Amino acid sequence: MGKRRLITTIRQKFHDEEHWLTHRKLIVFGATLILAGILLGLFESSDRQERVTRPEIINLPLPERAPGNGASKSDEAESPDYSSTADEDEWKSVAVKPGQTLDAIFRQQGFPISLLQEIVALNGETRGLKKIRPGEKFDFQTTPNGQFQKMRYAVDEKRYLLVRQEGDRLTAELQQREVYSEVAEAEGIIQSSLFTAGKQAGLSDAMIMNLANIFGWDIDFVLDIRKGDRFMLVYEKLFRDGEFLRDGRILAATFINQGEKFQAIYFVDGDIAGYFAPDGRNMRKAFLRAPLNFAYISSGFNPKRMHPVLKRIRPHNGIDYYAPRGTPVYAAGDGTVTRSDYSAANGHHVFIKHANSIETKYLHFTKRAVKRGQKVKQGQTIGYVGSTGLATGPHLHYEFVVNGVHRNPRTVPLPKVEPLKGSELTSFQTQAGSMLTQLSRLESASLYARAE
Repeated sequence: MGKRRLITTIRQKFHDEEHWLTHRKLIVFGATLILAGILLGLFESSDRQERVTRPEIINLPLPERAPGNGASKSDEAESPDYSSTADEDEWKSVAVKPGQTLDAIFRQQGFPISLLQEIVALNGETRGLKKIRPGEKFDFQTTPNGQFQKMRYAVDEKRYLLVRQEGDRLTAELQQREVYSEVAEAEGIIQSSLFTAGKQAGLSDAMIMNLANIFGWDIDFVLDIRKGDRFMLVYEKLFRDGEFLRDGRILAATFINQGEKFQAIYFVDGDIAGYFAPDGRNMRKAFLRAPLNFAYISSGFNPKRMHPVLKRIRPHNGIDYYAPRGTPVYAAGDGTVTRSDYSAANGHHVFIKHANSIETKYLHFTKRAVKRGQKVKQGQTIGYVGSTGLATGPHLHYEFVVNGVHRNPRTVPLPKVEPLKGSELTSFQTQAGSMLTQLSRLESASLYARAE
């Protein structure tokens, strides 16, 4: 009995000790895991701190210090002169107002008048600043404290007058402006008038007039234009300082009038500068077909016409161009004024004698612009449309007389100017080839579009 209890007690103690050892092992194992986790956390934390506190090193140059603020004399010598540096984008523009002087503009900008006097005295270009016009612009640059630094003034489309303050002295120079051209194309079909068709094609008023002037020796744009007439042109668009400035010169053009094609190409060679037909004929003739533009005709050449005032048959040896009062009238060709006078029938009138026994007559002016004996050039204004004399309304009566005989101004053959010859013709044909190809492409595209 005692033995059994002793064995039981020993077994129980052994079991309890085994259980404790197992428990102790678990405690040790768990403590080991906890310690390992703490050490791992500390490692990761240290690694993160290393990454945060030790960034990639990038060497950046330190900005230069401005004079003062503790800078040494050597620092001051190497520092930029902030008082004389201006950003080219910091121009301040001032437009001249009606009645405003440059003196007033300088006062408005806070500049002393002595500065303006010094600028005007620099050279011939700056002396021209005494005369300025409304709408002109002056650009200024100043230092941070408002002192004058630069002034810029557009002398013309291609040049600036630039005045600079350089230390204690002023300088002035002409500076070229950036002007360049691009080639553009346009084409139109006349439905009511050349002017309307031109505007629909995106052309300016001046470009439309230039187009009419090029073909004005062959086509009477008052009488000959018909619905369905077409035009194509290649021309320049001018840009200045990156912005559109204006339309430039017409380089080549085609005008199809009542089925007849006229073409002109601009050509420059030495003293020659003008428009020529593809075969080298000068587009310029000795006489304009019509002595004014964009009016409308009221009565044509008719030897048996009933006079609207006298109410009897009276030859009408000319063409009447009805136009607004004051419309300029041009000399049809070079010549000498043989008469500039007033009469009851003709009102204010001008007669011009030309070469080859040709005389042109212009009647019913409201005002004459030339005197007897005066030499005139083709296209020069000689008077203005009116209704003086026997006239029912403002119009120009125009006559063309050859060897004393009246001829129809619409159909009379006009003397031609000498065509290009020799090396000039060869040079022209070389230059004209690409222009004619471009015009041909435009015409084909126009016909294709109409067919569509």
